[in-house]
Amino acid sequence: MHHYDEPVYLISIVAKILDIHPQTLRQYERENLINPSRSDGRIRLYSQRDIDKIKLILRLTRELGVNLAGVDIILNLKETIDSMEKEIADLRHEVQTAKSAHSVAPEKSLVTKKSLYEMIVFKE
Repeated sequence: MHHYDEPVYLISIVAKILDIHPQTLRQYERENLINPSRSDGRIRLYSQRDIDKIKLILRLTRELGVNLAGVDIILNLKETIDSMEKEIADLRHEVQTAKSAHSVAPEKSLVTKKSLYEMIVFKE
């Protein structure tokens, strides 16, 4: 069994699995929608992650009627959301760890201390 990100599938195999023409895969690469790995001989190699991304592209274009420019925007937004969700999960974990330790380092504090005194100067 191969790792999810391991590039092992040739373009012909991916085209056959997804029932699409290899030129479609080349077009997706030209549009920067996918970025398959390359062997030393410059042969395109796809991972299971690449195949799943292509399936999403096909669903967006075939079933939802999105053009390739729209697919690019959707994929970029999805990547941003995934990144933010990971960051939120990391922050939640950090907060939970701090709660269980009953203390938070000052540099990681969510609330900063303000001075109790504020000075207002009036000019005459």
